[in-house]
Amino acid sequence: MLRSLLMATTFATVLPTLASAEADAFTLSSPDIAEGRQLDAAHVFQGFGCEGGNAAPTLIWSNPPEGVESFAVTVYDPDAPTGSGWWHWFAFNIPADATELPAGAALPEGAVELTNDYGTVGFGGACPPPGEVHRYEFTVHALGTTLEIDGSVSNALAGFMVNANSLGSASITAVYNR
Repeated sequence: MLRSLLMATTFATVLPTLASAEADAFTLSSPDIAEGRQLDAAHVFQGFGCEGGNAAPTLIWSNPPEGVESFAVTVYDPDAPTGSGWWHWFAFNIPADATELPAGAALPEGAVELTNDYGTVGFGGACPPPGEVHRYEFTVHALGTTLEIDGSVSNALAGFMVNANSLGSASITAVYNR
């Protein structure tokens, strides 16, 4: 009886805390993309046999962790047949007061974009090999610092720096096939 009462008291104390933590979780949303859904043509690469708008979707985030000094945004395809995936976009030093990037991704002043795996700076849309379904991980990273690197570094080095300084992240994984 005492054990049941103790467990009920513990659950009554913990459950509201868990619900509150979930309600305040760092989240990423978009009017343009959704978890597990097919990307629109607007977000498909123009080239490499693909016909699309090559525009980044609107990304909106809320409830970042305490202590954010900047944000980074990445778009990564882990299914690319390269042995190391494919970087579609890597932007960092997005100001701490930013809460969204509009479609087409006009980045705020001070933000830095890296060269994607297509060899161009900025966003590069989806373009998997014909017949393959690929995942596209859109992630906003909350960082406890601004990164002391410039646009000449590799995506791998920038990824290391983001992970080393991450306070948390929020993602949407969309898919695309042709």
